[in-house]
Amino acid sequence: MTVIRASRHAGFLAALIVPLLCVAPVSAQTHPGQAALVQEVVRDTGKDAAALNALLDGAKRQQSILDAISRPAEAKPWRDYRPIFVTDKRINDGIAFYREHRDLLQRIGAQYGVDPAYIVAIVGVETSYGRNTGSYKVLDALVTLGLYYPPRAKFFREQLKELLEMPANHLAGPLDTLTGSYAGAQGWGQFMPTSIRDFAVDADQDGRIDLQGSLPDIFASVANYFAGHGWVSGEPVAARAQPDAGARPITIKDSRPRWPLEQLEAWGYAPLQSLPPAQMTTLQTLDGVNGPEYWFTFQNFYVITRYNRSPLYAMSVHQLAQAIAAGVGQADGAR
Repeated sequence: MTVIRASRHAGFLAALIVPLLCVAPVSAQTHPGQAALVQEVVRDTGKDAAALNALLDGAKRQQSILDAISRPAEAKPWRDYRPIFVTDKRINDGIAFYREHRDLLQRIGAQYGVDPAYIVAIVGVETSYGRNTGSYKVLDALVTLGLYYPPRAKFFREQLKELLEMPANHLAGPLDTLTGSYAGAQGWGQFMPTSIRDFAVDADQDGRIDLQGSLPDIFASVANYFAGHGWVSGEPVAARAQPDAGARPITIKDSRPRWPLEQLEAWGYAPLQSLPPAQMTTLQTLDGVNGPEYWFTFQNFYVITRYNRSPLYAMSVHQLAQAIAAGVGQADGAR
């Protein structure tokens, strides 16, 4: 009887233990949501989970990144924002940069149908022509914002996932060595991972997309980004508007052109240069040094806002590009 009771007791314990052994162990994680993220990347790419966890374990939550995203420059009024980017130094450096790389810029500009001055202005605004591409570890930035910043976690988690999934030959170096902005943007043109995926180009055909060290790749990727978002060769970007005393107030949600120019003229906004009446446009009102500035903006302005949604950013790129183009023309005329 004693043996029978022991056997029954052992069977009872086994019945409890076996189901527990069949439960998959919960992976330890350094960051909230890390285990689920790794599982998704493994599912989509077949990459090694241990290697992915090792990368993420080495990333650090950076309070300075959370502080920086809470005070973006775009929160400033135009009168304070413009002097950050449209300066004599940045214009003069842009003129010299354009002239130094003229042949490559013009070849790529012609290939993609994008004005080379705007390619130069993008790298001028973003990184001062490659001199300041950012000192944050890209992995730290995207882990911090994707896993610790609820207001924009969805966007930055997508960027982090894309970075982890990206082929090695689409990056300038090993993933854990990449540096960039506090938002995780990389290279002279400050591309986010999904932009690298969708628009970056191996223009020098060396088998690697290098947005940090290859000018052909950098220029072509910026041009391809513009072309892919609908840049129209030879079309205007922005033009000043003059409202009359009874001009109709206009509220817009974004910079997408919505009305023919003649409609805005009928509402009391006159162009200060000759433009086709049927040209599709919208109206930007910026807080300038001498009061409100009114601008007609067009499809190519909207394309610049696909790079950065702020109309202040797009206007800075436009005005810097115009100043660079004018300076290059003057320098050529003086030769």
